[in-house]
Amino acid sequence: MLSIQNLTYKIGPRTLIEDSSVNIMDGWKVGLVGANGTGKSTLFKLIAGELHADSGSVSLNQRQRFGMVRQDIPETDTPLIDMVVNAHEELATLLKAAETETDPYKISDIYARLHELDAYAAPSRAAVLLTGLGFKDHQLREPFSSFSGGWRMRVALASVLFVEPDFLLLDEPTNHLDLEAIMWLEGYLQSYPHTLMVISHDRDLLNKCVDHVVHIDKQKLTLYTGNYDTFERERAAKLGLQQKMFEKQQAQRAHMQAFVDRFRAKASKAAQAQSRIKALERMDMVDAVIADRAIRFTFPNPEKLSPPLIAIRGADVGYTEGKPILRRIHENIDTDDRIALLGANGNGKSTLMKLIAGRLQPMAGETVRSGKLRIGYFSQHQTEELDVNSTPYQEMARLTKQKTGDYKEHIVRATLGAFGFSKPLADNTIGTLSGGEKARLLFAFMSFDKPHLLLLDEPTNHLDMDAREALVQALNDYEGAIVIVSHDPIMVERVADRLWMVKDGAVSNFNGDLDDYRKFILQARREEKKGEKKAREAAAAAPPPEATPEQPKLSRSTLVRKIAEAEKAVKRLSHEKAQLETLMANPDFFNNPEKIRQAKDTYGKLLKDLETQESLWLEAQEAHERAAAEG
Repeated sequence: MLSIQNLTYKIGPRTLIEDSSVNIMDGWKVGLVGANGTGKSTLFKLIAGELHADSGSVSLNQRQRFGMVRQDIPETDTPLIDMVVNAHEELATLLKAAETETDPYKISDIYARLHELDAYAAPSRAAVLLTGLGFKDHQLREPFSSFSGGWRMRVALASVLFVEPDFLLLDEPTNHLDLEAIMWLEGYLQSYPHTLMVISHDRDLLNKCVDHVVHIDKQKLTLYTGNYDTFERERAAKLGLQQKMFEKQQAQRAHMQAFVDRFRAKASKAAQAQSRIKALERMDMVDAVIADRAIRFTFPNPEKLSPPLIAIRGADVGYTEGKPILRRIHENIDTDDRIALLGANGNGKSTLMKLIAGRLQPMAGETVRSGKLRIGYFSQHQTEELDVNSTPYQEMARLTKQKTGDYKEHIVRATLGAFGFSKPLADNTIGTLSGGEKARLLFAFMSFDKPHLLLLDEPTNHLDMDAREALVQALNDYEGAIVIVSHDPIMVERVADRLWMVKDGAVSNFNGDLDDYRKFILQARREEKKGEKKAREAAAAAPPPEATPEQPKLSRSTLVRKIAEAEKAVKRLSHEKAQLETLMANPDFFNNPEKIRQAKDTYGKLLKDLETQESLWLEAQEAHERAAAEG
């Protein structure tokens, strides 16, 4: 159980959490929600022991294993599957000890514990996690250092899931995942057998995977039972009741105050007036419900252009000459199009966005653009390129001057204000902004010249629930064209009216909605697994290759002789192995270190020779059966 009692935590003069308590019971799946900057990630660090409370306590059952995704995995050439298996420290230590330990009693204990941990199934379990998160089978043996940041975070996620801790913390686990991997993760977390606490702005995940919600608001932690939709309904009802109580109390107070004001000076009513004054002083006032400041975005509407805005005609596109990622693209983008790109990461969605934006030129075919077309392009990686020492106002003024030759302060501030930047916030350094605030700044940058087409590559990363809702509303109010890549199904469902599937080097229209796409993905995975199973069965059933001229077929009499020789060798080696195992089972045998070394070497050689002779016997037996069938 996690117990948080009277917790207070401050950053400088700012209080994030004040005198707040909550208990999380074993087996609960808890969503931690709240606006950006309220302290969700800070609370995780307090639970993990990376930060310490100013007052109060945060305590976990010391016997339970605790786990969260590592952000600081060092550069290494270790294969992915080995990294995931080695994340289980006890398992990795035991596997290493099994190779070096000489004490027979300790060896016995090691193998017993490895059996309890199901060590022999560990590689297959790790492979299931990695492939579920989007890696291909051939990538599992590739070095960790060969993958980029987003894929490395998937390895970190697979590693903590492999350990299967008793208390698992996940902070925005879907940020680096595509829709296909998110679908897999949702299914995995639904059946997770231990306690889970997750920070997420993904409404779908919170509805499917959690049974409790902890809300951080106004420096307090409040626990709700149910998923995110249930939390929203209960909180709305609670706030509505609080407002009604406030209004009723204010009316009662006004009535009492009017009596005091009217009769305070009258001797006959003085005692009653004094009594009401004391009642007013004792009254436990209920706070009014102060509506949270609504975030609102506004994308300026462009002037109309004749369709199509862009025509892509037989285009091939990629990064290396002669090796296109996408081939023969035939698509148009019109002035009222709302298009979402679907497909697993690595299939070319961002490449297609760059082709549309003009940042990549086609290797073959062509793209034809309207002459006056302006494009606004948002990429999640652009936040890393912002000048952290500058301010939003300075950067917007510089951009405006660069594009128009001049700028006026009131226009710059109005442009920033359309994306929630007050004057104080616009004058703060960019380095102090949250991830969501930096994303909003990029929205302001890309929209200031009224683009006809918005290209949005994962725009919801780092946006909280309110900001996501504001973005959806702004996009639906916008009168230009939109192409969007997003792992947020709510965003796709509410904004897009066309779906393009990017898969196997091609771009095609997907006829259906997002539910149909989910079914398509599940069916494709089932077919892929069936294909892999058939391939394995075919490989196992296939006869060995025919002997080459340099290796002529052996006669049946020769094969009979080889079978007999192999059988004799197997019996002899098995007998020697049994004798040595009997000898090794006697503790007195291991009093001499030299005997220990010799016994270990002999035993290893026996196992290797026995495996070789068994293989020879099996090959000769199969060859004899084939020869008998042919003759």
